[in-house]
Amino acid sequence: MKRAISSLTAAGWLLASCALAPAALAQTTAITGGKIVIGDGSEPIEGGTVVIRNGTIIAAGANVQIPAGADIVDASGSWVTPGIFAGFSRVGLVEVSAVSGTNDASASGSEFNAGLDIAPAIDPFRSAIAISRAAGITRAVVAPSAGRNMFAGQGAVADLGADPDPVTKAKAFQFVEFGENGARIAGGSRSASHLTFRAMLREAADYAAGKDSFDDNLLRAEDAKALLPVVQGRTKLLVHVEGANDILRVIELKKDFPELQLVLVGASEGWRVADRIAAAKIPVIASALNDLPATFEQLGATQSNIGRLKRAGVEVAIGMIDDNDAHQLRYSAQYAGNLVSLTKVPGASGLSWNEAFAAITSKPADIIGVGTTHGSLKAGRAADVVIWDGDPLELSTLAQSVYVDGVLQPLDNRQARLRDRYRIPSEGDLPKAYDR
Repeated sequence: MKRAISSLTAAGWLLASCALAPAALAQTTAITGGKIVIGDGSEPIEGGTVVIRNGTIIAAGANVQIPAGADIVDASGSWVTPGIFAGFSRVGLVEVSAVSGTNDASASGSEFNAGLDIAPAIDPFRSAIAISRAAGITRAVVAPSAGRNMFAGQGAVADLGADPDPVTKAKAFQFVEFGENGARIAGGSRSASHLTFRAMLREAADYAAGKDSFDDNLLRAEDAKALLPVVQGRTKLLVHVEGANDILRVIELKKDFPELQLVLVGASEGWRVADRIAAAKIPVIASALNDLPATFEQLGATQSNIGRLKRAGVEVAIGMIDDNDAHQLRYSAQYAGNLVSLTKVPGASGLSWNEAFAAITSKPADIIGVGTTHGSLKAGRAADVVIWDGDPLELSTLAQSVYVDGVLQPLDNRQARLRDRYRIPSEGDLPKAYDR
Protein backbone atom coordinates (compact mmCIF):
# COMPACT_ATOMS: atom_id res chain seq x y z
CA MET A 1 0.00 0.00 0.00
CA LYS A 2 1.34 3.42 -0.94
CA ARG A 3 0.29 6.71 0.58
CA ALA A 4 1.43 10.31 0.71
CA ILE A 5 2.88 11.98 3.78
CA SER A 6 0.18 12.74 6.32
CA SER A 7 -0.35 13.32 10.02
CA LEU A 8 -3.26 12.22 12.16
CA THR A 9 -5.42 14.65 14.07
CA ALA A 10 -5.32 14.37 17.83
CA ALA A 11 -8.76 12.77 17.93
CA GLY A 12 -7.87 10.35 15.15
CA TRP A 13 -4.67 9.40 16.89
CA LEU A 14 -6.46 8.67 20.15
CA LEU A 15 -8.90 6.36 18.40
CA ALA A 16 -6.13 4.65 16.51
CA SER A 17 -3.90 4.26 19.54
CA CYS A 18 -6.66 2.63 21.55
CA ALA A 19 -7.99 0.28 18.88
CA LEU A 20 -5.11 -0.33 16.52
CA ALA A 21 -1.88 0.15 18.51
CA PRO A 22 -0.78 -3.53 18.44
CA ALA A 23 -1.41 -3.74 14.70
CA ALA A 24 0.42 -0.45 14.10
CA LEU A 25 3.48 -1.65 15.95
CA ALA A 26 3.51 -4.86 13.93
CA GLN A 27 3.27 -2.96 10.63
CA THR A 28 6.35 -2.55 8.45
CA THR A 29 6.70 0.95 7.01
CA ALA A 30 9.06 2.04 4.23
CA ILE A 31 9.68 5.77 3.80
CA THR A 32 11.00 6.18 0.28
CA GLY A 33 12.41 8.80 -2.06
CA GLY A 34 13.50 11.33 0.53
CA LYS A 35 16.82 12.93 1.37
CA ILE A 36 17.95 10.67 4.21
CA VAL A 37 20.01 12.02 7.11
CA ILE A 38 21.30 9.25 9.38
CA GLY A 39 22.20 11.74 12.10
CA ASP A 40 25.67 10.40 12.90
CA GLY A 41 27.52 13.18 11.10
CA SER A 42 27.62 11.41 7.72
CA GLU A 43 26.51 13.01 4.46
CA PRO A 44 22.80 13.02 3.50
CA ILE A 45 21.66 10.33 1.07
CA GLU A 46 19.57 11.42 -1.89
CA GLY A 47 16.56 9.28 -2.78
CA GLY A 48 17.07 6.90 0.13
CA THR A 49 14.76 4.60 2.04
CA VAL A 50 14.05 4.09 5.75
CA VAL A 51 12.43 0.82 6.84
CA ILE A 52 10.63 0.64 10.19
CA ARG A 53 9.31 -2.52 11.81
CA ASN A 54 7.89 -3.00 15.31
CA GLY A 55 8.97 0.50 16.33
CA THR A 56 12.60 -0.05 15.31
CA ILE A 57 14.77 1.10 12.40
CA ILE A 58 15.53 -1.95 10.26
CA ALA A 59 17.57 -0.18 7.58
CA ALA A 60 18.22 3.32 6.25
CA GLY A 61 20.19 4.46 3.23
CA ALA A 62 20.50 3.95 -0.50
CA ASN A 63 19.50 0.75 -2.29
CA VAL A 64 17.57 -0.53 0.72
CA GLN A 65 15.29 -3.42 -0.14
CA ILE A 66 11.64 -2.75 0.67
CA PRO A 67 10.00 -5.72 2.44
CA ALA A 68 6.96 -7.27 0.79
CA GLY A 69 3.69 -5.90 2.12
CA ALA A 70 5.27 -2.79 3.63
CA ASP A 71 3.21 0.37 4.03
CA ILE A 72 5.04 2.74 1.68
CA VAL A 73 5.26 6.46 2.48
CA ASP A 74 6.39 8.56 -0.48
CA ALA A 75 8.77 11.23 0.84
CA SER A 76 10.00 12.45 -2.54
CA GLY A 77 11.15 16.06 -2.29
CA SER A 78 11.31 15.89 1.50
CA TRP A 79 14.06 15.39 4.08
CA VAL A 80 13.90 12.31 6.34
CA THR A 81 15.87 12.47 9.59
CA PRO A 82 15.98 11.10 13.10
CA GLY A 83 13.83 13.09 15.48
CA ILE A 84 15.58 15.89 17.34
CA PHE A 85 16.98 14.74 20.69
CA ALA A 86 16.91 17.69 23.11
CA GLY A 87 20.22 17.55 24.95
CA PHE A 88 19.02 19.31 28.10
CA SER A 89 15.53 20.41 29.08
CA ARG A 90 12.81 20.65 31.71
CA VAL A 91 10.07 19.74 29.25
CA GLY A 92 7.04 18.07 30.82
CA LEU A 93 7.84 19.55 34.24
CA VAL A 94 6.45 23.07 33.80
CA GLU A 95 3.23 24.54 32.43
CA VAL A 96 3.35 28.08 33.84
CA SER A 97 6.71 28.85 35.42
CA ALA A 98 5.36 31.38 37.92
CA VAL A 99 2.54 29.11 39.14
CA SER A 100 3.98 26.71 41.70
CA GLY A 101 1.20 24.17 41.22
CA THR A 102 2.28 23.68 37.61
CA ASN A 103 6.04 23.80 38.15
CA ASP A 104 7.71 20.56 39.25
CA ALA A 105 11.24 21.41 38.14
CA SER A 106 12.50 22.15 41.66
CA ALA A 107 11.65 20.73 45.09
CA SER A 108 12.90 23.66 47.14
CA GLY A 109 10.89 22.66 50.19
CA SER A 110 11.98 19.03 50.31
CA GLU A 111 14.31 17.53 52.88
CA PHE A 112 15.65 15.25 50.14
CA ASN A 113 18.08 16.23 47.40
CA ALA A 114 20.10 13.70 45.37
CA GLY A 115 17.48 11.03 45.97
CA LEU A 116 14.73 12.98 44.20
CA ASP A 117 13.63 11.23 41.00
CA ILE A 118 12.17 13.54 38.35
CA ALA A 119 10.54 10.75 36.33
CA PRO A 120 7.13 10.68 38.11
CA ALA A 121 6.80 14.44 37.60
CA ILE A 122 7.15 14.35 33.79
CA ASP A 123 3.63 15.08 32.56
CA PRO A 124 2.91 14.06 28.95
CA PHE A 125 -0.17 16.29 28.96
CA ARG A 126 1.78 19.53 29.41
CA SER A 127 1.16 21.77 26.40
CA ALA A 128 4.90 22.10 25.65
CA ILE A 129 5.09 18.37 24.86
CA ALA A 130 2.70 18.60 21.89
CA ILE A 131 4.20 21.90 20.71
CA SER A 132 7.72 20.47 20.76
CA ARG A 133 6.60 17.27 19.06
CA ALA A 134 5.10 19.29 16.21
CA ALA A 135 8.52 20.91 15.78
CA GLY A 136 10.20 17.54 15.29
CA ILE A 137 11.43 16.99 18.86
CA THR A 138 10.92 13.32 19.65
CA ARG A 139 13.07 12.69 22.73
CA ALA A 140 14.65 14.79 25.47
CA VAL A 141 16.99 14.79 28.42
CA VAL A 142 14.84 16.05 31.32
CA ALA A 143 16.64 17.41 34.38
CA PRO A 144 15.49 18.80 37.73
CA SER A 145 16.41 22.25 38.96
CA ALA A 146 18.35 22.64 42.19
CA GLY A 147 16.39 23.61 45.29
CA ARG A 148 17.90 23.77 48.76
CA ASN A 149 20.93 21.67 47.84
CA MET A 150 23.40 21.85 44.97
CA PHE A 151 22.45 18.25 44.13
CA ALA A 152 19.11 18.58 42.36
CA GLY A 153 18.28 14.89 41.92
CA GLN A 154 18.00 12.23 39.27
CA GLY A 155 17.06 13.15 35.71
CA ALA A 156 15.49 11.05 32.97
CA VAL A 157 15.30 10.51 29.23
CA ALA A 158 11.75 10.98 27.94
CA ASP A 159 9.93 10.61 24.64
CA LEU A 160 7.48 13.22 23.40
CA GLY A 161 4.97 10.80 21.94
CA ALA A 162 1.23 11.34 22.41
CA ASP A 163 0.83 8.60 24.98
CA PRO A 164 0.68 8.50 28.78
CA ASP A 165 4.06 6.78 29.25
CA PRO A 166 6.78 9.34 28.52
CA VAL A 167 9.76 7.94 30.43
CA THR A 168 12.35 6.14 28.30
CA LYS A 169 14.95 5.82 31.05
CA ALA A 170 14.44 6.88 34.66
CA LYS A 171 17.37 7.75 36.92
CA ALA A 172 19.54 8.23 33.85
CA PHE A 173 21.85 10.72 35.58
CA GLN A 174 22.39 12.89 38.64
CA PHE A 175 22.37 16.69 38.26
CA VAL A 176 24.44 19.11 40.35
CA GLU A 177 24.98 22.87 40.29
CA PHE A 178 28.49 24.36 40.46
CA GLY A 179 29.68 27.87 39.62
CA GLU A 180 27.75 30.91 40.83
CA ASN A 181 24.47 29.12 41.48
CA GLY A 182 26.10 26.18 43.25
CA ALA A 183 28.11 28.55 45.42
CA ARG A 184 24.96 30.47 46.38
CA ILE A 185 23.08 27.32 47.36
CA ALA A 186 26.00 25.83 49.29
CA GLY A 187 26.48 28.90 51.46
CA GLY A 188 27.74 31.78 49.38
CA SER A 189 31.19 30.63 48.25
CA ARG A 190 32.70 28.27 45.73
CA SER A 191 34.81 26.82 48.53
CA ALA A 192 31.56 25.82 50.25
CA SER A 193 30.19 24.17 47.12
CA HIS A 194 33.32 22.08 46.60
CA LEU A 195 33.49 21.04 50.25
CA THR A 196 29.78 20.17 50.23
CA PHE A 197 30.26 18.11 47.08
CA ARG A 198 33.15 16.11 48.53
CA ALA A 199 31.43 15.62 51.89
CA MET A 200 28.25 14.33 50.27
CA LEU A 201 30.13 11.85 48.08
CA ARG A 202 32.10 10.71 51.12
CA GLU A 203 28.86 10.05 52.98
CA ALA A 204 27.61 8.08 49.99
CA ALA A 205 30.75 5.94 50.25
CA ASP A 206 30.04 5.51 53.96
CA TYR A 207 26.58 4.29 53.06
CA ALA A 208 28.16 1.69 50.78
CA ALA A 209 30.32 0.58 53.69
CA GLY A 210 27.23 -0.19 55.73
CA LYS A 211 26.53 3.01 57.64
CA ASP A 212 22.89 4.04 57.86
CA SER A 213 23.55 7.34 59.67
CA PHE A 214 26.13 10.02 58.94
CA ASP A 215 28.25 12.26 61.14
CA ASP A 216 27.70 15.40 59.08
CA ASN A 217 23.97 14.85 58.51
CA LEU A 218 24.24 16.06 54.92
CA LEU A 219 22.41 13.07 53.48
CA ARG A 220 19.39 10.99 54.18
CA ALA A 221 19.62 7.32 53.28
CA GLU A 222 17.69 7.83 50.04
CA ASP A 223 20.10 10.57 48.98
CA ALA A 224 23.13 8.42 49.79
CA LYS A 225 21.61 5.53 47.87
CA ALA A 226 21.20 7.78 44.81
CA LEU A 227 24.76 9.13 45.00
CA LEU A 228 26.38 5.72 45.42
CA PRO A 229 26.20 4.77 41.70
CA VAL A 230 27.62 8.22 40.91
CA VAL A 231 30.67 7.59 43.11
CA GLN A 232 31.05 4.13 41.57
CA GLY A 233 30.82 5.45 38.01
CA ARG A 234 27.61 3.61 37.14
CA THR A 235 25.50 6.77 36.80
CA LYS A 236 26.49 9.89 34.90
CA LEU A 237 26.90 13.16 36.78
CA LEU A 238 25.73 16.21 34.83
CA VAL A 239 27.45 19.29 36.24
CA HIS A 240 26.14 22.77 35.42
CA VAL A 241 29.20 24.97 35.16
CA GLU A 242 29.81 28.05 33.00
CA GLY A 243 33.12 29.77 33.84
CA ALA A 244 36.53 28.53 32.71
CA ASN A 245 38.02 28.46 36.22
CA ASP A 246 35.03 26.55 37.55
CA ILE A 247 35.39 24.05 34.72
CA LEU A 248 39.02 23.45 35.68
CA ARG A 249 38.04 22.88 39.31
CA VAL A 250 35.40 20.36 38.23
CA ILE A 251 38.00 18.52 36.13
CA GLU A 252 40.19 18.32 39.25
CA LEU A 253 37.42 16.41 41.04
CA LYS A 254 38.38 13.41 38.90
CA LYS A 255 41.62 13.18 40.90
CA ASP A 256 39.72 12.57 44.13
CA PHE A 257 36.88 10.60 42.52
CA PRO A 258 38.39 8.87 39.48
CA GLU A 259 35.28 6.81 38.72
CA LEU A 260 33.04 9.83 38.13
CA GLN A 261 31.39 9.92 34.70
CA LEU A 262 31.29 13.70 34.39
CA VAL A 263 29.31 15.63 31.76
CA LEU A 264 29.61 19.41 31.67
CA VAL A 265 26.39 21.34 31.01
CA GLY A 266 26.32 24.94 29.79
CA ALA A 267 30.10 25.55 29.67
CA SER A 268 29.87 29.04 28.14
CA GLU A 269 33.60 29.59 28.68
CA GLY A 270 34.55 26.05 27.75
CA TRP A 271 36.54 27.28 24.76
CA ARG A 272 39.09 28.88 27.12
CA VAL A 273 40.06 25.46 28.50
CA ALA A 274 38.96 23.23 25.63
CA ASP A 275 42.30 21.39 25.55
CA ARG A 276 41.94 20.46 29.23
CA ILE A 277 38.35 19.25 28.74
CA ALA A 278 39.44 17.15 25.77
CA ALA A 279 42.39 15.69 27.67
CA ALA A 280 40.07 14.70 30.53
CA LYS A 281 37.71 13.10 27.99
CA ILE A 282 34.71 14.85 29.51
CA PRO A 283 31.76 15.41 27.11
CA VAL A 284 29.88 18.70 27.05
CA ILE A 285 26.20 19.54 26.55
CA ALA A 286 26.71 23.19 25.68
CA SER A 287 24.51 26.22 25.33
CA ALA A 288 24.77 27.07 21.65
CA LEU A 289 24.41 30.83 21.31
CA ASN A 290 25.52 32.39 24.61
CA ASP A 291 27.53 35.43 23.56
CA LEU A 292 26.68 38.08 26.17
CA PRO A 293 28.15 38.57 29.68
CA ALA A 294 24.83 37.80 31.39
CA THR A 295 26.75 36.83 34.55
CA PHE A 296 30.36 37.20 35.68
CA GLU A 297 30.98 33.53 34.96
CA GLN A 298 29.96 34.16 31.34
CA LEU A 299 32.19 37.14 30.58
CA GLY A 300 33.98 35.08 27.93
CA ALA A 301 30.83 33.73 26.28
CA THR A 302 30.99 33.48 22.50
CA GLN A 303 28.91 31.83 19.80
CA SER A 304 32.14 30.18 18.63
CA ASN A 305 32.30 28.14 21.83
CA ILE A 306 30.90 24.88 20.47
CA GLY A 307 32.94 25.09 17.27
CA ARG A 308 36.13 25.63 19.25
CA LEU A 309 35.30 22.78 21.63
CA LYS A 310 34.69 20.50 18.65
CA ARG A 311 37.97 21.48 17.00
CA ALA A 312 39.82 20.74 20.25
CA GLY A 313 38.47 17.19 20.23
CA VAL A 314 35.70 17.55 22.80
CA GLU A 315 32.56 15.46 22.34
CA VAL A 316 29.88 18.12 22.31
CA ALA A 317 26.10 18.35 21.92
CA ILE A 318 23.60 21.19 22.08
CA GLY A 319 21.51 21.73 25.21
CA MET A 320 19.27 24.53 26.49
CA ILE A 321 19.89 24.94 30.22
CA ASP A 322 18.10 27.99 31.67
CA ASP A 323 17.10 29.03 28.15
CA ASN A 324 13.33 28.46 27.88
CA ASP A 325 14.27 24.84 28.47
CA ALA A 326 10.74 23.85 29.52
CA HIS A 327 8.86 25.39 26.59
CA GLN A 328 11.00 26.18 23.56
CA LEU A 329 12.86 23.04 22.54
CA ARG A 330 12.10 23.99 18.94
CA TYR A 331 15.03 26.41 19.25
CA SER A 332 17.37 23.41 19.05
CA ALA A 333 17.23 23.26 15.25
CA GLN A 334 17.58 27.04 14.99
CA TYR A 335 20.68 26.98 17.20
CA ALA A 336 22.22 24.18 15.15
CA GLY A 337 21.52 26.13 11.96
CA ASN A 338 23.15 29.25 13.39
CA LEU A 339 26.29 27.25 14.16
CA VAL A 340 26.39 26.25 10.49
CA SER A 341 26.11 29.93 9.51
CA LEU A 342 29.08 30.76 11.74
CA THR A 343 31.34 28.80 9.41
CA LYS A 344 30.79 31.59 6.89
CA VAL A 345 31.76 34.39 9.30
CA PRO A 346 35.45 35.37 9.14
CA GLY A 347 37.19 34.59 12.42
CA ALA A 348 34.26 32.64 13.85
CA SER A 349 34.13 28.92 14.55
CA GLY A 350 31.00 26.89 13.87
CA LEU A 351 30.00 23.41 12.78
CA SER A 352 29.46 21.83 9.40
CA TRP A 353 25.84 20.98 8.58
CA ASN A 354 26.43 17.29 9.32
CA GLU A 355 28.17 18.05 12.63
CA ALA A 356 25.43 20.48 13.65
CA PHE A 357 22.63 18.03 12.98
CA ALA A 358 24.47 15.29 14.89
CA ALA A 359 24.74 17.75 17.80
CA ILE A 360 20.93 17.68 18.18
CA THR A 361 20.41 13.98 17.45
CA SER A 362 23.06 11.30 17.94
CA LYS A 363 25.52 13.30 20.07
CA PRO A 364 23.18 14.04 23.01
CA ALA A 365 21.99 10.43 22.89
CA ASP A 366 25.59 9.20 23.00
CA ILE A 367 26.59 11.54 25.82
CA ILE A 368 23.62 10.63 28.02
CA GLY A 369 24.25 6.91 27.42
CA VAL A 370 21.44 5.83 25.07
CA GLY A 371 23.19 6.19 21.73
CA THR A 372 23.02 2.50 20.96
CA THR A 373 19.22 2.65 21.03
CA HIS A 374 18.29 6.23 20.12
CA GLY A 375 19.37 9.35 18.28
CA SER A 376 20.00 8.19 14.72
CA LEU A 377 18.55 6.18 11.84
CA LYS A 378 21.05 3.37 12.25
CA ALA A 379 19.62 -0.15 12.30
CA GLY A 380 18.41 -1.21 15.73
CA ARG A 381 17.61 2.29 16.97
CA ALA A 382 14.14 3.36 18.07
CA ALA A 383 12.17 4.59 15.07
CA ASP A 384 12.02 8.28 15.99
CA VAL A 385 11.71 9.71 12.47
CA VAL A 386 10.71 13.10 11.09
CA ILE A 387 9.77 13.95 7.52
CA TRP A 388 10.43 17.63 6.78
CA ASP A 389 9.36 19.83 3.87
CA GLY A 390 12.90 21.19 3.56
CA ASP A 391 16.24 21.56 5.32
CA PRO A 392 15.41 20.96 9.01
CA LEU A 393 17.96 23.59 10.12
CA GLU A 394 16.18 26.33 8.18
CA LEU A 395 13.64 28.45 10.10
CA SER A 396 10.99 28.20 7.37
CA THR A 397 10.99 24.36 7.39
CA LEU A 398 8.10 22.46 8.96
CA ALA A 399 7.74 18.89 10.12
CA GLN A 400 5.26 17.07 7.88
CA SER A 401 5.16 13.78 9.77
CA VAL A 402 6.64 12.69 13.09
CA TYR A 403 7.11 9.12 14.26
CA VAL A 404 7.96 8.17 17.85
CA ASP A 405 8.91 4.53 18.35
CA GLY A 406 7.51 3.90 14.88
CA VAL A 407 4.07 5.35 15.66
CA LEU A 408 2.80 8.24 13.52
CA GLN A 409 2.06 11.15 15.86
CA PRO A 410 -0.56 13.93 15.89
CA LEU A 411 0.89 17.37 15.20
CA ASP A 412 -2.11 19.25 16.55
CA ASN A 413 -1.36 21.48 19.56
CA ARG A 414 -2.72 24.42 21.50
CA GLN A 415 -0.61 27.02 19.71
CA ALA A 416 -1.86 25.83 16.32
CA ARG A 417 -5.46 25.95 17.49
CA LEU A 418 -5.03 29.49 18.83
CA ARG A 419 -3.44 30.52 15.55
CA ASP A 420 -6.34 29.13 13.56
CA ARG A 421 -8.88 30.60 15.94
CA TYR A 422 -7.64 34.18 15.61
CA ARG A 423 -6.02 34.12 12.17
CA ILE A 424 -8.98 35.88 10.53
CA PRO A 425 -10.62 38.29 13.00
CA SER A 426 -14.29 39.00 12.54
CA GLU A 427 -16.75 41.44 14.02
CA GLY A 428 -19.18 40.34 16.68
CA ASP A 429 -18.94 38.31 19.86
CA LEU A 430 -15.76 36.47 20.65
CA PRO A 431 -15.85 32.79 19.66
CA LYS A 432 -16.79 30.24 22.29
CA ALA A 433 -14.05 28.78 24.40
CA TYR A 434 -12.59 25.42 23.48
CA ASP A 435 -14.64 22.45 24.52
CA ARG A 436 -11.49 20.57 25.53
